Amino acid sequence: VQLQASGGGLVQAGGSLRLSCVASGQTFSEYALGWFRQVPGKEREFVTLISWSGDRTYYADSVQGRFTISRDNTKNTGYLQMHSLKPEDTAVYYCAADFRRCLGMELCDLNVYLHGMDYWGEGTQVTVSS
Repeated sequence: VQLQASGGGLVQAGGSLRLSCVASGQTFSEYALGWFRQVPGKEREFVTLISWSGDRTYYADSVQGRFTISRDNTKNTGYLQMHSLKPEDTAVYYCAADFRRCLGMELCDLNVYLHGMDYWGEGTQVTVSS
């Protein structure tokens, strides 16, 4: 699976951005898609995750209510809509894919994904100025 994130940029606090993640190489609807972010010198941080169908999602508390993850399986593309951006949202944002299935559930327990995703894309820089 190849993943390419785009859409990052410089925005003022309170503004909005939409990131895209275009995937290729495997059937897009077969895997969960997630967004993570990282600031230099800090560990990578979970942001949000969406199931293969789009019906289930997880969000980090820090972005709940401000960020929305979605996907269009017909376009092999995932999205991260970000509103009410804060300076602390500044980071490199990465999209990632995971093929694991947990019997009977759209998504596994979040801890499964926090220990690592199957595939990672190149990141896109988001900078929020105060």
